[in-house]
Amino acid sequence: MKKIKTKFKGLFIVKTKVFRDKRGWLKEEFKKNFIKKNLVFTLVSSSKKNVLRGLHMQTKKSQDKFLSVLKGRVLDIAVDLRKNSKTYGKHFKIVLSEKNGKHLFVPKGFAHGILGLDKENILHYACSNYRSPKSEVSIKWNDRDLKINWGVKKPIISKKDKQALSFKNFKKYKR
Repeated sequence: MKKIKTKFKGLFIVKTKVFRDKRGWLKEEFKKNFIKKNLVFTLVSSSKKNVLRGLHMQTKKSQDKFLSVLKGRVLDIAVDLRKNSKTYGKHFKIVLSEKNGKHLFVPKGFAHGILGLDKENILHYACSNYRSPKSEVSIKWNDRDLKINWGVKKPIISKKDKQALSFKNFKKYKR
């Protein structure tokens, strides 16, 4: 495993070697002594091509997240919403796939979203806190102030994401 730093404090890529043969593949997914976070809650999501999930975060019960793709490819976006951060309001994006051996660690204080790039995409999340519906916030995926190029004009999004806050309204949101 190799840790690759980004310009965002605390946000990093984990690169693992993928071992392939005629039977399939094997890769190391997570080592607690490498990530050094107590990840207590895991979930798996499945998304079709052009499904966009996000931008989501938990405010009062925030979470560190460790993300990896079990099948397919996703465009993964993390937006820094830590008020005193040098990169506040900026985003990081990366393609994660079952083949490239890349994982992403997203620290507390970031909104997160994904876009499915293949016919079927299965994403594994490990989180440092349990899900708290009362603490969930969504920010518009296509907010002009965030300037995120998702590479898709008409993604498939949920009703919840259609009703998400603008970045300006999020700034006023009591956390």
